[in-house]
Amino acid sequence: MAKRGGFPGGGMPGNMANLMKQAQRMQRQMEEQAKELETKEFTATAGGGAVEVTVSGKREITGVKLSEEVVDPDDIEMLQDLIVAATNEALRKVEEESSAAMSKLTGGMNGLGGGMPGLF
Repeated sequence: MAKRGGFPGGGMPGNMANLMKQAQRMQRQMEEQAKELETKEFTATAGGGAVEVTVSGKREITGVKLSEEVVDPDDIEMLQDLIVAATNEALRKVEEESSAAMSKLTGGMNGLGGGMPGLF
């Protein structure tokens, strides 16, 4: 008996083409999610609302609000710590939404073939 092609069952090339189409569709969806995420803003507070930091989905600080009572020239270190805390919390929110969007697209997989770096 002669073998047909190098693929068992002869159906592999069609399956590979289908997998490639799915991978391309998933990549397009991830790119769309990344663009959508970039347009969003994430706000976090520290010190009971005394410091508020807003970060874009691009992970850039777009705003900082300070309550007057937190601006104490004798305690600059506390203000600095509150700004850092609020900024880190806002960035954590960006990362959380990014991870949730990626999980939704991949169905919980860790990407294809080791992941797709640079998208999130």
